[in-house]
Amino acid sequence: MATEHLTENNFEQAIANGVTLVDFFATWCGPCKMLSPIVEEIAAESDGSFSVYKVDIDEADGIAMDFGIMSVPTLIVFKDGAEAERMIGVRPKAEILDTVKKLVG
Repeated sequence: MATEHLTENNFEQAIANGVTLVDFFATWCGPCKMLSPIVEEIAAESDGSFSVYKVDIDEADGIAMDFGIMSVPTLIVFKDGAEAERMIGVRPKAEILDTVKKLVG
């Protein structure tokens, strides 16, 4: 199952409660294509303790501007609607999971 893409219409509601991992990406971005399967794996393995979404910066440029996304891929982990962690570039699955899980616990 593909990870849901957020838009300006549903972004705030999606990140409002709990821990949420958001992958900011672009369809033309090579490193984003490398990271995407890792993000999909993390989403598939989530036990419900956190949510995973994607934001296409070209389709939702307002969100990208709000969070100062200067390069992609950028992963932001939100806790109850506030940015808690930011990772820029392709990261190993274990590092991403560790970052998310320390906020869940």
